Amino acid sequence: MTTAENIYDYINTIAPFETQEKWDNAGFLVGNLHKAVRKALVCLDVTKAAAEFAARIGADLIISHHPIIFKPISRLLNDSAVYICVENNIAVISAHTNYDIAADGINKKLAEIIGLKNIRQVDNSFIVTGELDGEMSIDDFAVYVSDILDCHGLRYTDTEKPVRTVAVGGGACAEYIDIAIKNADCFLTGEMKYHEILDCAESGFAVISAGHFETEYKPFMAVAEKLKNKFRDVEFICFNQKNPIEAV
Repeated sequence: MTTAENIYDYINTIAPFETQEKWDNAGFLVGNLHKAVRKALVCLDVTKAAAEFAARIGADLIISHHPIIFKPISRLLNDSAVYICVENNIAVISAHTNYDIAADGINKKLAEIIGLKNIRQVDNSFIVTGELDGEMSIDDFAVYVSDILDCHGLRYTDTEKPVRTVAVGGGACAEYIDIAIKNADCFLTGEMKYHEILDCAESGFAVISAGHFETEYKPFMAVAEKLKNKFRDVEFICFNQKNPIEAV
């Protein structure tokens, strides 16, 4: 019999929770650690829709990337995701920045999804780098990334310099732009502020802001396969989550 604690312990071996950022709240966040798990839902965010779906299918556990609880809860209402989980006896484990920085975590998987080779982690940071099979223009590479990640409204800086080496940081990794500039021809991340993109454009460095959801959803869903291989007596179901940000 697999318990929530067994699954937590396994995630802790591949993405130690002690490596999470100080501001983060990853870990076992809701429910009974010793609860038996026969069915588990894997999702990027524990939205109300995800919690309701987990309840409908009789899930015992939710494994999410973004923590279901980020800040202290001042009130708990019956239409919230946390309440739905508690009411339906659903435990929640969230693996966030610890999974971002893991050797085979979000960024390594994102690099693999876009087809990079010779992937390596840079300076023990969240950033990984890899190489394309051949040089591409930034225009062609941006279209390629958009197709692979199913992006809508992708933003990028124009440059004449061809792209061969790519730095990757899913989600919000703009703070690592200096590391990316030193190690790659282009930086692919989830979101960047206007002035951060402007600075890169001014210096002629290629950046692609592909969306927070787009750069993390597929890479995190890959954890389900690892869990299936480890816990054969548990059914792991990936939640087909909708991007909350509409774009044309």
